[in-house]
Amino acid sequence: MQFAKRLQALSTNVFADMDRAKAQARNAGKEIIDLSLGSSDLPVAEPIIKAIENSLRDRQTYGYLLYDGTKDFRAAVAHWYTQKFGISVDSETEVLQLIGSQEGTAHLPLAILNPGDVALLQDPGYPSHAGGVYLAGGQIYPMPLLAENYFLPVLEAIPASVLAVARMMVLSYPHNPTSAIANLAFFKQAVNFCEQHDLVLVHDFPYVDLIFSDHSSVLDTQSLAPSILQADPDKKVSIEFFTLSKSYNMGGFRIGYAVGNAAIIKALRQIKAVVDFNQYRGILNGAIAALSGSQEPVKETVAIFKRRRDVFIQALKEIGWQVDSPQATMYVWAKLPEPWQNDSVGFCTQLVAQTGVAAAPGAGFGKAGEGYVRFALVREPEILQLAATKIAQFLQ
Repeated sequence: MQFAKRLQALSTNVFADMDRAKAQARNAGKEIIDLSLGSSDLPVAEPIIKAIENSLRDRQTYGYLLYDGTKDFRAAVAHWYTQKFGISVDSETEVLQLIGSQEGTAHLPLAILNPGDVALLQDPGYPSHAGGVYLAGGQIYPMPLLAENYFLPVLEAIPASVLAVARMMVLSYPHNPTSAIANLAFFKQAVNFCEQHDLVLVHDFPYVDLIFSDHSSVLDTQSLAPSILQADPDKKVSIEFFTLSKSYNMGGFRIGYAVGNAAIIKALRQIKAVVDFNQYRGILNGAIAALSGSQEPVKETVAIFKRRRDVFIQALKEIGWQVDSPQATMYVWAKLPEPWQNDSVGFCTQLVAQTGVAAAPGAGFGKAGEGYVRFALVREPEILQLAATKIAQFLQ
């Protein structure tokens, strides 16, 4: 039996690899403290659950959901975006509902790339960004994200020969896995760069709300996590992907959306039309309740992750592991101590095997991620402290 050659590029995945390592440790009797996945352990707000519950009793929600049936959801998205960033959005042409933002980022290359075309991706970066390019038959030019550059790509370093065949650039800030942030000045530079070189600018924005500011003003939050469309208000080259997985703890509900350039949205919609019939209407009703209702639960979620960040960073400090405190996301990106600086996979597999603590190896996110490990702050503070204790025992 023969399979498509494109599967060769998809043979390894950081989450699948760690899932096997966790299963082996569990089978060996270890109690797992899983900090390898950014899957929130926090509850979904009651109004969201109530909206979905009510939908389950409505037989009109049971059928296929085509584009027009997402109209109310798209209107809620457009209103939410305008309220948050002050930029008008046409819900008919500039918004698209997605089954999680990963569906959108993985499918978009099919609408932009011809076989052999190049996509400029962050290294390290989220694995589905690369997966979508491979499925489209594209090639990847990795843009290294280094600590000395604040984990921002150096756009001027991209060779002219690469830019001649490049069709898209993917950015994501606040960034997974490094937790780095980018300001509006950088985004304006990226927009100008993409206009100059005729590139589609893709911004994956799942951590739009997970900002650990010492201030609570909307203006301050936006300065740490601006939208790409604030740098491209006319939506000339940009599309931005959002999800309800992080801000609203709805990861398992698989609901997301894209906002941006109408032509790009239309192209992605064409791809989507041959893949699925959209999400269940009841989940969209829950998402509408999330976007349109009180945002206090989002603030509470952010406060919880900020507290966990502080506890875990302090716990690592107490065991002698100095790690920068992230300003955003639900992750801690930690530079590995000796002798593990060139073997993040070995560190993570042995750590979970010996202690039950699971983390994500930096190498799984790209070549430039080697020498780091990512911890997800998805457990209670006391469990994070226990994890640090177990890590100390492992390092000793």
